[in-house]
Amino acid sequence: MRADELFTLPASLVRFASFFAPDAPPWTWVEAIAAALESIPAREFAPRTDLPVGLHIEGKVYLHPTVKLPTYGVILGPSWIGAKTDLRPGVFIRGLVIAGEGCVLGNSCEYKNCLLLDGVQTPHYNYVGDSVLGNRAHLGAGAICANLRLDQKPVSVQTPTGRVMTKLRKLGALMGDDAEAGCNAVLQPGAILGKRAAVLPTIAFAGYLPANTLASVRNEIRHLPRP
Repeated sequence: MRADELFTLPASLVRFASFFAPDAPPWTWVEAIAAALESIPAREFAPRTDLPVGLHIEGKVYLHPTVKLPTYGVILGPSWIGAKTDLRPGVFIRGLVIAGEGCVLGNSCEYKNCLLLDGVQTPHYNYVGDSVLGNRAHLGAGAICANLRLDQKPVSVQTPTGRVMTKLRKLGALMGDDAEAGCNAVLQPGAILGKRAAVLPTIAFAGYLPANTLASVRNEIRHLPRP
């Protein structure tokens, strides 16, 4: 399975293109986040001077001048937050986070070792760890990307051609462009959602959901009409 079957690296993140190859397995993009951040020159991590008093920043953090800052929250480096992204009150960025242009990192949400492409919406009470969220992917309120198996064994993924062992102890969700997870849904470790795939609210989804399909309450998969 290739990463470009799920998502396209946007122009806002083209500086990281050498780390996120379109023909690489998509789960390897998670492993590449740390190296991508290490490639940023130290001079680019100069702190902004307009930080709200309640916003704590520690380590190497790049915030584009147009990023909307919350009145309180925690951002740990290394992290890179792109233009016109909205950081909302209570945001907790634990490091190794890259966010593209026009994202929402929301109220009381937690992020760790993840790549968010342009227009990602995670507005309310979400957890995003060891994951890649494609362009315009959306998490409903309370939806989480679980990244650790209960038995803590390495995570395998289901692909269209069979199951693959990633050798990663922690791997969250791989959400394709325009994919959706409804309120209080749980995307189990290694869940893969194709482009414009959707998981209904409160579902605990595991495995692979093809593009333009919907996972229902009985784990049925239904095709969605084309836009």
